[in-house]
Amino acid sequence: MIHYVEKPIERSRFRRILGREFYIAKRFLKWHFSGTKYSKIHQDINFKDVWIEHRSTLLRKLKDVDMYLQYNKITNLKLAIANINGVVIKPGEVFSIWRMVGRPTKRKGYKEGMMIHNGKVATGIGGGLCQLGNLIYWMALHSPLTIKERWRHSFDVFPDVNRTIPFACGATLAYNYIDLQLENRTDITFKLNLWLDDEFLHGVLSADRPPENNYEIIETDQRFELQWWGGYTRHNRIIKRVTNRHTGEQYEELVSENNAIMMYNPMLKE
Repeated sequence: MIHYVEKPIERSRFRRILGREFYIAKRFLKWHFSGTKYSKIHQDINFKDVWIEHRSTLLRKLKDVDMYLQYNKITNLKLAIANINGVVIKPGEVFSIWRMVGRPTKRKGYKEGMMIHNGKVATGIGGGLCQLGNLIYWMALHSPLTIKERWRHSFDVFPDVNRTIPFACGATLAYNYIDLQLENRTDITFKLNLWLDDEFLHGVLSADRPPENNYEIIETDQRFELQWWGGYTRHNRIIKRVTNRHTGEQYEELVSENNAIMMYNPMLKE
């Protein structure tokens, strides 16, 4: 079955700015008046049971992207994770990236980094923080934490060069209404640690007890389609397979079904 995807509409700069500030204000009010209990940093709490460790490469050579944006991204990541590293997500709490990081501004030291706008490479203060969202989202998929809010790009901008996880397993970010939020509906307390070295952004998700299940993320039904308006789109489904470590009992759940507009021709050689 062909998935028909409409050609994106280009809105005026004024409308984009006005709309963005409206949704930022709306989310800010929700933070303070919704009654949601948000997670906090607790450096005095440490757990020995590691559920998942993951790392992602800091510097990647991307077509038509200046490397200075990649180096600026590293600065932005350092500033952001300083406000998240050591966060403890207790039962009944919600973890929100933007509520912890705050608005990235020049005054705080954030630099111009790479952003994606309507499928095209753009620049903006705080650009590159999507790598943080990607890493945390991937680790959360390997746990019983509930993905309360998650967004992904509606465009597939770059070919799969050195891809280590399935397509569409990321989480895009834009202050503050395009957020990644995790809700802890279990009786387990989790802790998230993040750091950088010269090559990678690292993350560890630990808890106050060892995991009872193994988690596997599987990509199915991947295909490319030519749309009526001349562009190509990419489609897949992401499945989460959970296997009990003691009984072997297994079940699967649908994580997402993804449709993205491709910004390169999938029929051309890399």
